[in-house]
Amino acid sequence: MQILEVHDLSFRDRGPYSFTIRGGECLGLAGPSGAGKTLLLRALADLDPHGGRVSLGPLVCDQVPAPLWRKTVALLPAESLWWYDRVGEHFADFAQIPDQFLALLGFDASVGDWQVSRLSTGEKQRLAILRLLANRPGALLLDEPTASLDADNIGHVEELLTGYCHRHMVPMLWVSHDPDQLDRVADHRLVMTGAGRLLPGED
Repeated sequence: MQILEVHDLSFRDRGPYSFTIRGGECLGLAGPSGAGKTLLLRALADLDPHGGRVSLGPLVCDQVPAPLWRKTVALLPAESLWWYDRVGEHFADFAQIPDQFLALLGFDASVGDWQVSRLSTGEKQRLAILRLLANRPGALLLDEPTASLDADNIGHVEELLTGYCHRHMVPMLWVSHDPDQLDRVADHRLVMTGAGRLLPGED
């Protein structure tokens, strides 16, 4: 079990923030739009300049190559990016995706041959989650992972992500505007105020 430790993290005009997420636990993060939740995730993923110390077990963010950190401490952005024509080209080995994962999110193995241009927003989001998990990350940073999904698919994505978190004992930080969702998935909560303060939420 690895622990994501954040000490005096600062970026732009936000922070310093300090908190810890244990392996197998989900920390829910709520707060109004524009408060800086996405910026926090980007700083943790080493995508934006930041100060302070972030570590996952023996890995320290500013002491390892950025690609290794970003593969290990993996960010799912609110809008996924796609570079190639076909879905399967975005995976190191699409054939290794478990059939049960595909089925849970409403797909089968044929989706690897689909043109990205035919995908709906919700399909892209679900496939982006599979792409993220295929890299076997050691920590998950999730920015509104179900915002574009209907109720059935929200439940399936929650099942998949929380299952991964518990099965592999990885820390997970889940940003959501939906308090009912955080009731379901989060072990603990933080709230980011409009002024950028990070406060304990109700667990």
